[in-house]
Amino acid sequence: MIIKKITDSEFKKYGRILENYNCSKLIEKMKTTPLPNDVVYEPSIKELEDLGIAQDLKIREFGELPIQVGYCNGNNYLLNAVEYHRSSEINVAVTDFILLLGCIQDVEKDYSYDTSNIEAFLVPAGTIIEVYATTLHYAPCNANENGFKCVVVLPRDTNLPLENKINKSGEDALLFARNKWLIGHKDTDLGPQGAFIGLKGKNISIK
Repeated sequence: MIIKKITDSEFKKYGRILENYNCSKLIEKMKTTPLPNDVVYEPSIKELEDLGIAQDLKIREFGELPIQVGYCNGNNYLLNAVEYHRSSEINVAVTDFILLLGCIQDVEKDYSYDTSNIEAFLVPAGTIIEVYATTLHYAPCNANENGFKCVVVLPRDTNLPLENKINKSGEDALLFARNKWLIGHKDTDLGPQGAFIGLKGKNISIK
């Protein structure tokens, strides 16, 4: 698969590089977080949220909405699913990693999505990006064999368990967690977890 750069014009429809943020303390704090052989996601980490950059992001990127600052770390080479939120997501690359991205506009009327539409982008360590609400994405992939670490900033309570039983029809069938709509691939264990299985084509691998 061709790995593009986030400075390439193709990235503009998916997100943008953010400027004028000092991520050094955030990246330093992330050195103590685990890097497992699989993937771990923690939506809210107090030590990260207590840093000054968290307040800056809350004001400047989320217009003072309450936010959460967590991380997604590990080792992964597969697409597995795509998700979207009703809000942008901020990612800070602690290490190099690759994002597999698509557009919500390419989701079909039956809420299926063809994985051949996916594009891959390398996010270099030290970079902070905004991933738009209309961008399909999921867990990062390894840029090298040493795994990845990614800070994830979202409106507070995003990705937490739902409190209400959802009628599984139309787009509501995709609602997998709070502010998280997900389309899974049949070659994963997401179906038994209650995910909508609607990815058509290969479960893309960057290996």
